[in-house]
Amino acid sequence: MQLYCESLTEYKRLPTREVKIGHLLLGNFNPIRVQTMTTTDTMDTIATVEQSIRCIEAGSELVRITAPSKKEAENLLVIKNELNKRGYHTPLVADIHFTPNAAEIAARIVEKVRVNPGNYVDKKKFEQIDYTDSEYAEEIDRIRERFTPLVKICKEYGTAMRIGTNHGSLSDRIMSRYGDTPTGMVESAMEFLRIARDEQYHQIILSMKASNPQVMVQAYRLLVQSMMTEFQECYPLHLGVTEAGDGEDGRIKSAIGIGTLLEDGIGDTIRVSLTEDPEFEIPVCKDLLKRYESRSRHESEAVGDRQSGVPPIEKITYNPFQYQRRETFAVDNIGGKQVPVVIADLSKLEAITPETLQSVGYGYDEATDKWNISDAAADYIFTGNKLVPFALPGTLKVITYPATWATATDKAKYLPIFSDSGFASAPLKSDHLNFVMVDCFNDETPINDYTFLDALANDPTVVICLSSTNQNAMQSVRRMMVELQSRKIKNPVVLITDSNWQTPDEHLIHFATETGALLLEGLGDGICLGYGGKAQMENIQVTGRTYLPIKDIYQFTNNTAFSILQATRTRISKTEYISCPSCGRTLFDLQETTAKIRSVTNHLKGVKIAIMGCIVNGPGEMADADFGYVGSGPGKITLYKGKEVVKRNVDSNIAVEELVNLLKDNEAWVEPGSITQN
Repeated sequence: MQLYCESLTEYKRLPTREVKIGHLLLGNFNPIRVQTMTTTDTMDTIATVEQSIRCIEAGSELVRITAPSKKEAENLLVIKNELNKRGYHTPLVADIHFTPNAAEIAARIVEKVRVNPGNYVDKKKFEQIDYTDSEYAEEIDRIRERFTPLVKICKEYGTAMRIGTNHGSLSDRIMSRYGDTPTGMVESAMEFLRIARDEQYHQIILSMKASNPQVMVQAYRLLVQSMMTEFQECYPLHLGVTEAGDGEDGRIKSAIGIGTLLEDGIGDTIRVSLTEDPEFEIPVCKDLLKRYESRSRHESEAVGDRQSGVPPIEKITYNPFQYQRRETFAVDNIGGKQVPVVIADLSKLEAITPETLQSVGYGYDEATDKWNISDAAADYIFTGNKLVPFALPGTLKVITYPATWATATDKAKYLPIFSDSGFASAPLKSDHLNFVMVDCFNDETPINDYTFLDALANDPTVVICLSSTNQNAMQSVRRMMVELQSRKIKNPVVLITDSNWQTPDEHLIHFATETGALLLEGLGDGICLGYGGKAQMENIQVTGRTYLPIKDIYQFTNNTAFSILQATRTRISKTEYISCPSCGRTLFDLQETTAKIRSVTNHLKGVKIAIMGCIVNGPGEMADADFGYVGSGPGKITLYKGKEVVKRNVDSNIAVEELVNLLKDNEAWVEPGSITQN
C-alpha cells in the first residue's frame, strides 16, 4: 500500500471488502456501480415509482429515496412492492437524516440505508463546546447506545449501510475537536465504523462528500489511509461531490472530485449530484466510468500499453492530504504566486479573425475601436504556424512554432514554443519567455533518461508544457512533476490536455479529470485544452448539444478551462453556486429557482451562493458558501450570510429580490455590465 492507493503511476483498483446490496455485489473488484436519488415526495408513491423506473432504465443500479420521518420510511414498503409488481428489482436505499427511528424501520424494508454520522445522533446547532476527554468518551458511549440497534437490525435483515459523512454537516462535537477539516470528516465516520465492527457487522460502504472537490478528495484519501492503518483493510467507497450544481459547472466539479479518485483506483460506486432530474445524472456517471473500460485491474497486464513503464515514485514530493501549490519562480505572468493562466489552442483554425477572439473572451467594438475583455478571457492563444493579421488586445499574447515566431516583428507579443530537444539546439530563442513541450514518458524517450531536462532546468525564460500520449496521462504527468520537484527544478508548468472523445460531456469529463486532478495536488501554473484532431471537433458539432456549433467550440473549451480553475479554487473568475440536487424534502422548484438566481447574480465574480432545497441540507451542507437561500417551509425561504440566519420565512415570491438586497447590504453586489476595456 502506497499512502492511499495501490499506485501513483499505474491504474490499479484499490482492494476493498465485498458488500452485498440485495442481489448486487459491490467492492472487491466488482464493477463500479452507478446510482442516483429520486427528487419526488416519498409519500407520492406513483411519482416516486415512475421516477425510479426512469432512473433504472437510464442505467441506475441503486436508487436512493429520502426517508426523513417514520411515515416516509414506512411508505418505502409500498414503493418497493409497486416496483416489484412492475418487474423492477433494483436495490433501494433509504436516505436518513436526524431520525434513528426512521432508519430502523427502513432497514427492515429496503436493501440499504444511508446514515449521516453528523446528524444521526449528534446535533448541529453551530455551538462551540469544549469537551474534556472523559466527556468526549461519554458522547461516544451515547452514540454507541443509539446507533447499535440499527446495526443489529441491518445484520439481522441482511441490509447494507452507508456511513455517509458530509463536510457541511459535521456535528458540533466533531467540530470542537477536529475543526471543519477532512480529518474531522474521517473521524466522524470512523466512530460509527468502529461500533459496527464491534458488532461484527461489515456490510458497510463509506463516503466523504463535500461541495469543494479539494476537501472531498483529501478526505477520501485520509479515510483510506485511516482504515488501512487501523483495520488493515478498506471498506467500499461511494464517491460524490455534494451540491455540485447544474449544467457544465456541476459536471466539471463532479468530474474533478470523482475523477481524481477514480484515476487512483479509488471508488466502488458513484453518484453525480446535479440540480437536474435524476435520470440525467446517469449518463454523466457512465461517461466518468467509460474511461476505465479498457483498463485491466492491474495496468501492467495490459498488452502493448506504455503507462506500465512509467517509473515508480520512490519518494512523494508533495502532500496529497493537504493542498500546497508547487513552488515555482515567475516567468512573465506564469508561475510564482500568480493565478494559473489559460492558453487557447486556435492552431486548427484556417484563419484568425476578431470574431475568433470573441470565443475566448475578447469582444471587438468596431465603432469605438476598443476591445472588451471578459473575466474569462484567455491569457495566451496558440496559433501554430499563423500570425494574427490585426492589432491584438493589449493583454493578449500569441504562441507560435519557432519558425513562425522568427518572422514576427513584435517579439514581445509573439512567443515561441519548442519541443524539449528543439529548445536545446535552437539557434534563436526569446530572451524573456520560451515554452518547451515535454511528452511525459513517451515511447521515444528512455524511461529513466532525464537528460533533456538539463537544458531547460531553472532557465529563467522557460515555461515547461507537460502532456502525455500514454493512456494514463494524468499519472505520467504527475510522475514528471515529482521528477521536477525531486531535482529542484522550479520552472512553472502549463498542463496540456487533448481530448479524443466525442460528446461535450465526454470532453468536459476528460478535461476536468486529467487537468483537475493535478491542480488539486498543487501541480500546474496554467492549462491548455485541445482536441485530438479535426474529426473530434466536427463530432462535437454533429453529436453534441445544440449550443456547440463549430464556431462555438473554442468558447466551450475556453469556458471549460476557466471552470476547471474555478472548481479547483485556483483561479476565481465567476460566481460559484452550491446547489443541491433536490429530493423529496425540497420545498420549492429547485431548478427554476437556481436558474432565476443565476440570471441576476452570475456577474458577481468570486461570490459563493448556496441554493438549498430544505433545512436538512441547508445550514450544514452550504458551509462553504458566502450566502445561502434555503427552503424553510412551503413557500418560505430563509436567507443566510455564511452560517448566520439573516432573514427567516421570506415569501418565496420576493425571496430572490431579498437575496439581492442581502448582497447589497454586505457590499457583495456590483451592477451588471461592468466590463474592462482596452
